[in-house]
Amino acid sequence: MTTNQLPVSVLNLAPVREGEGPKQAVDAMVDLAQATEKMGYTRYWIAEHHNTPTLVSSATSILIKHTLEHTGRIRVGSGGIMLPNHAPLVVAEQFGTMATIYPDRVDLGLGRAPGTDMMTASALRRSKNDSVFTFPNDVQSLLTYFGGEDEQGYVKAHPGVGTNIPIYILGSSTDSAHLAASLGLPYVFASHFAPRHMEEAISIYRAKFKPSKYLDQPYMVVCLNVIAAETDEEAKLLSTTMDQFFLNVVRGTQKPLSPPIESMDDIWNPMEAEMATSMASVTLLGSKDTVRQQLTDFQEKYNVDELMAVSYIFDPAKQKRSYEILKEVVDGK
Repeated sequence: MTTNQLPVSVLNLAPVREGEGPKQAVDAMVDLAQATEKMGYTRYWIAEHHNTPTLVSSATSILIKHTLEHTGRIRVGSGGIMLPNHAPLVVAEQFGTMATIYPDRVDLGLGRAPGTDMMTASALRRSKNDSVFTFPNDVQSLLTYFGGEDEQGYVKAHPGVGTNIPIYILGSSTDSAHLAASLGLPYVFASHFAPRHMEEAISIYRAKFKPSKYLDQPYMVVCLNVIAAETDEEAKLLSTTMDQFFLNVVRGTQKPLSPPIESMDDIWNPMEAEMATSMASVTLLGSKDTVRQQLTDFQEKYNVDELMAVSYIFDPAKQKRSYEILKEVVDGK
């Protein structure tokens, strides 16, 4: 697929910016959804994270509903709902309700990880068994709940039956590639923070894909970081916000999204720099021409069906401009 036919979408973790609070983070999430809808983005997904004061994306389905309510066309979904934390029936009822109110606008991306630390995962968990291992069966339950009346068992999701909400398997390892392929479902790889197995996972998914009633052929989405600006120099400066974000992850600290700085050298040591930059290694960064070349090179190698962009930029106006530049690149402008 050439870059000018490539659907592009947005992932948002709903971060809290320095000097702001949770309400401003939610408002910024909606504001970005409205802006990217006007730009022509395909979908807008919101992540699920818990016990993280710098991210407000814990009650993901509520944020999805809030975003649907304040937009008109763009598809809105989860990137993803972390199934170990939820009974499939509850997920089916929540998403079935949203799909009833907003038909043909709701997506359900599903993850196998808890999206938090182990102690919080235990507090969230619906059972004492390790529901990570029940993930394939839980996905199958959701496919059934959203299916036709003739597929249902005694327990049904009302609303939910017959909504046929599209389900996407999310992954950061090769396990999820096998599952998405065997179920014949679209697959979304988390290259924005776990790029190490991307190439292998894409290859496995395509090689082992079994056509299903949901998909005739593989549908591969890659999520990556995008920092686009008017010049390469400006993009490099803006990217220090992303560097600080990943340094937080490496250190286990919980600082809000921070303004850009002239240099990271005074902040991180060489080992931290290596770990943080390896997490963010799949990033389109630079001016429009630079990003165009990077995306062309990426597509020549991987030929993905859809790109999902996450953009850790402190200034909301510059964040919107970054998404605008990416859209101009894929539109050939």
